[in-house]
Amino acid sequence: MRSGIDILVGTPGRIKDHLQNGKLDLTKVKHVVLDEVDQMLDMGFAEQVEDILRVAYKKDSEDNPQTLLFSATCPHWVYDVAKKYMKSRYEQIDLIGKRTQKAATTVEHLAIECHWSQRAAVTGDVIQVYSGSHGRTIVFCETKKEANELALNTSIKQDCQSLHGDIPQKQREITLKGFRNGSFKVLVATNVAARGLDIPEVDLVVQSSPPK
Repeated sequence: MRSGIDILVGTPGRIKDHLQNGKLDLTKVKHVVLDEVDQMLDMGFAEQVEDILRVAYKKDSEDNPQTLLFSATCPHWVYDVAKKYMKSRYEQIDLIGKRTQKAATTVEHLAIECHWSQRAAVTGDVIQVYSGSHGRTIVFCETKKEANELALNTSIKQDCQSLHGDIPQKQREITLKGFRNGSFKVLVATNVAARGLDIPEVDLVVQSSPPK
């Protein structure tokens, strides 16, 4: 960074640290990209993001950086926040539009009602029927505790590992690599695995107790 860079990729907290320490100059920034903007602004990062952008933006100036906001979901409040940083003639690009079928047409959706005490047993049966011994399955749980307990439950007959925020990043990468390679067939995860992962050929996704 001292010798000059073209692109800086960073988390809000780390970028703010460098700004406060005088190690980063954003006054000449030409483009600002916020990825997963709804998460960034909803998870307590909004204040940090605003502190960072305040350095690069001047009120009502035409010379402000081009601002690009990307997200899988855009609630209305995201647009309200976005208007602060985008020019009045900003463009909105919606890749889904008014289509009601937002999932891939090759995916079948099923809902199964069961008592919470039977959830592990039913999940094990569903995996066996729809994914078998050789297919790959991701099971989403709401909490880290649930993910750990389900991954250790004997109802799931296939090799199984858990993935959540308490697992160190290095171990998470090893776990994901093993899942991709087929070392184990069932990944039980919280919504830490819901965004930005590219795992090909997953046969079954189970929302055991979906993250809210």
